[in-house]
Amino acid sequence: MPRSNFLDRFRPVGSPGPAARTGVPGTDVVGPAAELARAFASLRSDVEGTRASVEEARHQAERELDAARTAAEAVVAQARLTSESSRRAAYDRVLAASAQDDARLVLAAEARAEQITQTGRERLPAAVHQIIEALLAEAVQE
Repeated sequence: MPRSNFLDRFRPVGSPGPAARTGVPGTDVVGPAAELARAFASLRSDVEGTRASVEEARHQAERELDAARTAAEAVVAQARLTSESSRRAAYDRVLAASAQDDARLVLAAEARAEQITQTGRERLPAAVHQIIEALLAEAVQE
C-alpha cells in the first residue's frame, strides 16, 4: 500500500487556473490578505493583551521610578541634616588626636630638656674650672 508523502501535492497533476509550473497554482483567487486575515484575527486578542501588558508595565515602572526618586530625595535630605554633625564629630576626633600627639611631643621635649639641663649641671664644675685656669694662665702671661 503506498504511503502519503508531503511532496505528493507537488507532483504533476492538473492545476486550477491558467497554465503555470506543474504543481503550483497559477492564480491566487483568494489572495494572501484574505488567507492571513483569519490568522491575524485570531491573534488580535493576544496583540491587545500584549499592548495592555506593556502599558501596565510602563505605568508600574513609572510608579517605581517615582518611589525611587522620593526615597533618594529623602536620603539626600537626611544626609544634609546629618552632614554638619558628622563633620563636627570628625573635627572633634581629629582635634583630640592632635591634642594627644601634641601632649606626647611636649612630654618628650620636656624630658629631653631636663636631660640636657642635667648634663649641663654635671659638666658645669669642670667648665668653671677650665675657665678659671684659662683666666689665670692669661693673667700670668700679662
